[in-house]
Amino acid sequence: MESDSAFVAPEGVYSVTEEHKPLQFPIHSSTAAHPIYQTRLSSITVRFPPKHPASPGLAQFLGANLAKDLKKDKEKEKDALAKERLEERSMSSSDTPEDSHTSPDVVLTTPDLSVSTPAEHQQYKLFSHPSISPSKKKSHISRPKHNMRTTSSTFITRLQSVEGLNKTLAAKQGEITFLFYNTGKAFLWIEVGAKAKEPLTRISFSAYPTCHDVNPSTASSERLDVIIGFSTGDLVWFDPISSRYCRLNKQGTITSSICTAVRWVPSSPTLFLVSHADGTIIVYDKEREDGLFTATIPNALTNAPHMHPTTPVSDQWDPLSTMFVTPPPWHPEAIGRGEKGVVAKNPVSHWRLCRRGVVDFVFSPDIKYVAAISEDGCLRVIDPLAEQLVDCYASYFGSLTCVAWSPDGRFILTGGQDDLLTIFSPWEQRVVARCQGHSSFVSSVAFDELRCDGRTYRFGSVGEDNKLILWDFSSGALHRPKVLGAHHPRISMSSSISLAHRRGTGSTIQLSPLRYHPAPSRNEVSTVQPVLVKQLDADLLTSLAFLPRALITASKAGHVRLWVRPFVMANASLGRRHARGTLSATDFHG
Repeated sequence: MESDSAFVAPEGVYSVTEEHKPLQFPIHSSTAAHPIYQTRLSSITVRFPPKHPASPGLAQFLGANLAKDLKKDKEKEKDALAKERLEERSMSSSDTPEDSHTSPDVVLTTPDLSVSTPAEHQQYKLFSHPSISPSKKKSHISRPKHNMRTTSSTFITRLQSVEGLNKTLAAKQGEITFLFYNTGKAFLWIEVGAKAKEPLTRISFSAYPTCHDVNPSTASSERLDVIIGFSTGDLVWFDPISSRYCRLNKQGTITSSICTAVRWVPSSPTLFLVSHADGTIIVYDKEREDGLFTATIPNALTNAPHMHPTTPVSDQWDPLSTMFVTPPPWHPEAIGRGEKGVVAKNPVSHWRLCRRGVVDFVFSPDIKYVAAISEDGCLRVIDPLAEQLVDCYASYFGSLTCVAWSPDGRFILTGGQDDLLTIFSPWEQRVVARCQGHSSFVSSVAFDELRCDGRTYRFGSVGEDNKLILWDFSSGALHRPKVLGAHHPRISMSSSISLAHRRGTGSTIQLSPLRYHPAPSRNEVSTVQPVLVKQLDADLLTSLAFLPRALITASKAGHVRLWVRPFVMANASLGRRHARGTLSATDFHG
């Protein structure tokens, strides 16, 4: 059963049912671009409404006038929308004209993170729009203002969509999973399980897409909000369904550093975070224009060659104990101090985490924390609402390369240049275990949520050794070493209030100045062995993602494979014998 397109795990056989091979360019082509940035994956499951064709005979039999009822409903919606816009204009009458930077149909929304920001703990809300009160939240969300099909921008070099894309989407019903990935200078949108020869859309850019994310809180059958980060620092907000887009940080207005990761703020329709290769994370609002902004540079960085000599300089800064925040003039904290009449623009806020690049970051499941990894070999746990560093953990060796948070929020998983996966417990402030199985840098880690039950955790990893490895971890079954290393004292106990006390008292508690936790030695930490090691015949593996009924791997050159789970194959063989075992798109959704 073992082959390059199948492997046997304890729960059964995983088999490749779909793959998308790298784009082939002519050698002389001016658009040819060898992959210097790794392929990233983003997925979203969208529920399309069922198609119920109206039956005239039944409608007449019941005495219903469907057309009249539909017309009344549309008139009610139109009146409600007009009233909503009138309220918006009255609330923003004190704003200057440049505040409304989008088309007239744009209505600003108020991102809601109230679940994790009690008013008694936070005097101002970073993730809220200053001009709209929480009691007047709007359900209408703006769309990108430019048409990608008719744009004259040189940043977008080509847009290709399948013939009849709109009709294809209109005919879909039920749950459909879409996948986005980048390769070279191209960005692709495909439907998982459709086995189509061509992607739904392929976009070519003049710069390299390096990261992307799709917003689950606004995803529907009519719109998808995708943010794409680029090697130039540019950002593109893109709706693939309408083929409309908008550029942010255009030509590096705010920063020209490479985008290394982008994440939508969970439950927010407008806010997202972007990490950069200069050691920063920047908060953006997709509905704001770029503002004139210069980040303050800590004194310790003034000798760095990429820093502008006229940039403001602050006092000495220790990146192991604090993060350096530069609030813009329109920051919610400044507005809370009574600075009125300031037009809110991007960035919402600017965080400098370290002297080297931030590689990746993820939100905790409860949205209260961010786990960020960097080239200096540190895992940083951040309170994004208080804009404070909570804890800082050192890797065993070298840079950290990937990070994931367990579905229940108990553990943080990292991979690194030490060929190890490391499991951290942020609440206990310690390294719980290390996972040995890779023989080269770890490229990507991910939890399999369907096989995590709070006692046992399944996660996977891929590395530059071309190994796909599955792991099972149970904290109760670990043998915890009794010997503590003499030269690695656990001074982290002195900062135990930083996260442990926050769990019950909120984010405004006074922090201990010592937040740095050095890496324990090998004999202090338990070791987890792989459940399965699969050596793949491909170029460097860079990404891994778990879907409800499949796992997906991607290589640096853009070779994407979908491995269907064992129970999906079993269900398919029972229910579709007459179809020669062919799987439909709906087989890949839970």
